[in-house]
Amino acid sequence: MVKLNKIYTRTGDNGTTGLVDGSRLPKHAPRMQAVGDVDEANSAIGLAVVALGERPEAAWLTVIQNDLFDLGADLATPVPEGADEPWALRIIPSQVTRLEQQIDTMNADLAPLDSFILPGGSPAAAAVHLARAITRRAERSATAAAVEVALNSQALAYLNRLSDLLFVLARRLNDNGAADVKWVPGASR
Repeated sequence: MVKLNKIYTRTGDNGTTGLVDGSRLPKHAPRMQAVGDVDEANSAIGLAVVALGERPEAAWLTVIQNDLFDLGADLATPVPEGADEPWALRIIPSQVTRLEQQIDTMNADLAPLDSFILPGGSPAAAAVHLARAITRRAERSATAAAVEVALNSQALAYLNRLSDLLFVLARRLNDNGAADVKWVPGASR
């Protein structure tokens, strides 16, 4: 368990931040942009958990929030070339597989898509759609960072599956797709 006695350290006052291995880089570096966007996605999922109330899906999202802290740590830990790093907290394939299984289970009960849908419907679905959009941004940031530095491929896969899961969950929350708000191309012309 992490223990934080002091919240401010002043070490970032010069515009840098520390990585898990002790190295430092600018707070605006692509790697740190990805970490920040994952944190924002996690916060949006927290809002969705509140919107879900006592629904069982809230517990699923709480597990995902813990995964996203793991993912942030993963992104903040440089991947050494050819070195074994058993100490590093990394997203692993079973975490991605769990998301895929949840997607498949939920998707089996949904009405087939016959149109793009607008983010919205029920308040809980709207909160999940917002979390999905922020997760997609986190994925874009992470893939941009991966162009510059080595990242764990499972972390990237996790973000990709998570946005899919959130899309399917939003549809589930909209009466299994029956209450989805469909996009009508050119409707407001």
